[in-house]
Amino acid sequence: MSRSKSIITIGLSPSWDITCRGRNLNWGLHETLDEQTIRPAGKALNVSRALAWMGQRSIAAGLWGRDDYEQMLRAMQSLNRHIKIEMTPVVGSTRRNITVVDTVKGREIHLRDKSRLASVKALKKLRDDLGAIVRKGSVCVFAGTMPGDDLLDDVIGLMEFCKSRGAKLVVDTSGPALKKMVDTGLVWLIKPNVEELCDLSGDIIKDGPVSLAKAARRLLDRVGIVLISRGGKGSVVVTEKAAWQVRSLGRAKVFSTVGCGDYLLAGFLQGLMDKSNAASALGTATQVATAKAWGWTESKTWPEVRKRMKVEINRI
Repeated sequence: MSRSKSIITIGLSPSWDITCRGRNLNWGLHETLDEQTIRPAGKALNVSRALAWMGQRSIAAGLWGRDDYEQMLRAMQSLNRHIKIEMTPVVGSTRRNITVVDTVKGREIHLRDKSRLASVKALKKLRDDLGAIVRKGSVCVFAGTMPGDDLLDDVIGLMEFCKSRGAKLVVDTSGPALKKMVDTGLVWLIKPNVEELCDLSGDIIKDGPVSLAKAARRLLDRVGIVLISRGGKGSVVVTEKAAWQVRSLGRAKVFSTVGCGDYLLAGFLQGLMDKSNAASALGTATQVATAKAWGWTESKTWPEVRKRMKVEINRI
């Protein structure tokens, strides 16, 4: 995949991510936090943020609530060099998601609100806006929670529109929406975790490289590449040519698992831009996702991580 191709991330259920970190937090008590961060997020925007950390430009599109649109623009100002905001403002406020992390006990809880921004009118407006930015060779990343069944056909229509303009489609979602989007035959790349791959295959799959690769190969009549996230066990990628597994060789304390899958996907896309090789791209993806888990994306640069973190790549 050439570096000249533009990556457009499209989020239909964005959020404000509020992360609270403290020590020895106990349910039912009043606790003092060590740190609280509030940032515009959602899986699609997280992919753009990860790409920005690697020095790769992208366009962040999709829906955002009109009530807090200006607040989002201010919050994203520091990333303007690498992320061009082309979100579609629609009626309402963007949801807020809360993550509470106990840094001593090594546990966290994620509280997710429902997104209410999508509607037939909002998706039509988004389609019009995408018409101005999607070009031949664009890579359109549809990531995050998708609207319910009543709007899913409209989402498929968005995908068909982007495809008709010559874009490659990437999908990172779950549940019935993932299956329906895969079944269209429009998708170039998907990034399921093990549970999502089981849902797609309709079977229980052992979390082992060979079993995962075998299940993923059955999807290659509908998608071009299957990138499988295995959490701390590493990752697997399957193409028509071959399958590979990668794991990090180093160890460090896990800072947070929030967003690691998004960073995995961003790293894979960046890796394809660098070398157009799925095995090498998987190595890059694993470095980026691991760096996110270890908190290195907050304290180190991408060149530093790439130099310090070693990964092992094996053909399956």
